Amino acid sequence: MKTLRIYLTGTVQGVMFRKYLEDEANKIGVRGFVRNTENGRVEVVAEGIDEKVNAMLEVCKKGTQHTMVRNVEVNEIRNQGFVGFKVFRI
Repeated sequence: MKTLRIYLTGTVQGVMFRKYLEDEANKIGVRGFVRNTENGRVEVVAEGIDEKVNAMLEVCKKGTQHTMVRNVEVNEIRNQGFVGFKVFRI
């Protein structure tokens, strides 16, 4: 079991990226959340089986045709006990 906090910078807000990540997280089977930050980044916390969390990290790095992920910052954190995957809005 692993939990990652992922910060994505680039063209990542205003392009339906959070919805895409929510859909992918549900397909992969990870729990956690995604949200925009006030400084223009997207924050993702993904929790679950190591292989699934690693797959979610790759999805984050790849982005979509409308995103341009320029930088990825990853930190492993302690498990949070999430139920499901949610989009938070600021």
